[in-house]
Amino acid sequence: MADQDKPSELSLSTFYYMNGGDDLNTQQNSPAPIDEKLLIDADQLAIGPMISEGHYSIVYQGLYGSLPVAVKMIQPDMSTSVSPELEEKFCREVSMLSRVNHENIVKLIGATIEPNMMIVTEYMQGGTLQKFMWGLRPNCPDLKLCIRFALDISQAMEYLHQNRIIHRDLKPSNLLLTEDKKKIKLADFGLAREETDDEMTTEAGTYRWMAPELFSVEALRLGVKKHYDHKVDVYSFSMVLWELITNRTPFKGRNNIMVAYAAAMNRRPSIDCIPANIAPLLESCWAENPENRPEFQQITQFLKKYLHSICQENILEAPPILSEVEYSRSKEETEDPPATDCLMDGPMENEKNSKSLCFRFVKRFGQCF
Repeated sequence: MADQDKPSELSLSTFYYMNGGDDLNTQQNSPAPIDEKLLIDADQLAIGPMISEGHYSIVYQGLYGSLPVAVKMIQPDMSTSVSPELEEKFCREVSMLSRVNHENIVKLIGATIEPNMMIVTEYMQGGTLQKFMWGLRPNCPDLKLCIRFALDISQAMEYLHQNRIIHRDLKPSNLLLTEDKKKIKLADFGLAREETDDEMTTEAGTYRWMAPELFSVEALRLGVKKHYDHKVDVYSFSMVLWELITNRTPFKGRNNIMVAYAAAMNRRPSIDCIPANIAPLLESCWAENPENRPEFQQITQFLKKYLHSICQENILEAPPILSEVEYSRSKEETEDPPATDCLMDGPMENEKNSKSLCFRFVKRFGQCF
């Protein structure tokens, strides 16, 4: 395999020849409507090792001139034409990335339409947060590092929401690390949407990190859809934060249907191993009612203050506590796959106390600063 820092240079014409496609003269059936200012010269791209693969795209390490880049190739199989849906998704992702400019969001270098639709971004040497966490198991990251990472994520999400952008797919595999593994940047805007005055209705995301309002335990009438807003990202953040601190996968051992049912029925991972000052934050962020979840601006403020408190060499006072009320422990997470009837059998536990806590937690945020 080629050296990770210096990918072997493979021109696009050679790349497509080796993968059964045409050369650089290949034309799309209908070029995507992309701002010409965002288009880059495909001849300057060299393709290196594959980084990851999805349903409709493959991400490669590459070079744009002498600049290390990540190349997201949409439907790299040149034997079939690109569907209108994929073309629309490509245009939307390029548009979203071109609008954002934040230190915790990957930078767009440019895009190409021919010989294939490609999105070129800065290359993150540290890999994904998911792989970083896997490499630490069975150990957990240092708490300070967890909070620093959480703060990076929160700041990126705060910026997006201020610009009315919902990411909709916040998870460890879409969070990338710098080479020194001290900073995180948010990536993959394939599911991102601009928030409108009307509520969103299209299901999106990855089950283990998806908010409960995206699921329904009862059959919906034909044409009826679940409604949601930017608070779905806050729920996803809570799952990422829980995963950062515990280095465990949310709802481990459960398939997608079981995960969806558990989330919809207000079951959450255990907080028994979560620091007492962080537990109320988690419980508010994964509240069943989206209105009871805090905004990322509030989350960022708390994380900054909490990080400052735990970084002091001589702590004279205890870290800031968000609420004086006692929080209830969540139902213990099942590590091994339970039988499906374990989730379906019997009425669910009463969650009124938890909802009340979440509401009081959000109201008391302002008293902490």
